[in-house]
Amino acid sequence: MQINKDNFRQASYDVFRKFNDQYAIVTAGDLQDFNCMTLGWGMMGNVWGHPGPALTIYVQPSRYTFEYMQKNEYFTVCFLPREYHDDALTLGRISGRDGDKIAHTALHPVALSQGVGYQEAELTFVCKKICAQQFDMDCVPDFMKEGMYSKLAPHYFYIGAVEDAFGEVKEWNG
Repeated sequence: MQINKDNFRQASYDVFRKFNDQYAIVTAGDLQDFNCMTLGWGMMGNVWGHPGPALTIYVQPSRYTFEYMQKNEYFTVCFLPREYHDDALTLGRISGRDGDKIAHTALHPVALSQGVGYQEAELTFVCKKICAQQFDMDCVPDFMKEGMYSKLAPHYFYIGAVEDAFGEVKEWNG
């Protein structure tokens, strides 16, 4: 079923597998000035009684995309088909600080209502940032403090209210 702004709330998404089984790209900015990266972590659901779905994503402050996330009100989350695996890895491996990393992929950025998506995406969510906060190290489990966060600053999490959606889902509740 084709997804759009009017019907995306009725679609059935496998929220427990979406971020694990597919390659997701977060992008912030506009077509003239944007940056993107591959997402390793993410969640879908609802928060604070907000009248609609929300996505939560996590960005390391050392990433160039972090600067774009901080200064932009909107971000997009695009899920790519498996054939774009190498492109997703490239977007996670190359920094936008060093040049046009999109040029190293087969992806084609497109302007959306608020932000940037990709022609090749199977599913795209346009999100309005409603919360941005860095993990409090006093609340992080010891195994993370001793592991990842012994060498890196804690991630920021961004909660975005889904305002628009494009693409297709295979399952439909309607």
